[in-house]
Amino acid sequence: MSGRALAVANGDGLAKAVAQLGRDLGLEAIEQVRVARRIWGAERYIDVVLTHPQTRKTLGIECKFQSVRGTAEEKIPATIKDIDAWPIPGLVVFAGEGFTENMRSFLISTGKAVEFDEVKPWLCLFFGLPLGGAQTASVV
Repeated sequence: MSGRALAVANGDGLAKAVAQLGRDLGLEAIEQVRVARRIWGAERYIDVVLTHPQTRKTLGIECKFQSVRGTAEEKIPATIKDIDAWPIPGLVVFAGEGFTENMRSFLISTGKAVEFDEVKPWLCLFFGLPLGGAQTASVV
């Protein structure tokens, strides 16, 4: 699967791996982009912002890593909702063995989340990049 070559051990590592993947695809990548404040006043940051250098199409990515089961995943629905307040389209990229199957299913069902191992083809489709090695079916 895409992405497995980059080992991720924590949230910061996941953000760095996503930014590097973007750069490897020829995208501009900026980490920790400040974008206004949350409703209670805390500063809002987007973990990674990817931009296509020619089209200027932009995507914000929130990175969530959880190595063991716990309550951190309870914040995920709020994260999905928070993306709606961003001035650009957004996606949650998640990794780690600590997410329950229910949370994995929820994340995928939103259409706003993808596992790190699956993010490369997602980014290629979003930015209109070649899928690299993907076979296309011919229509007869």
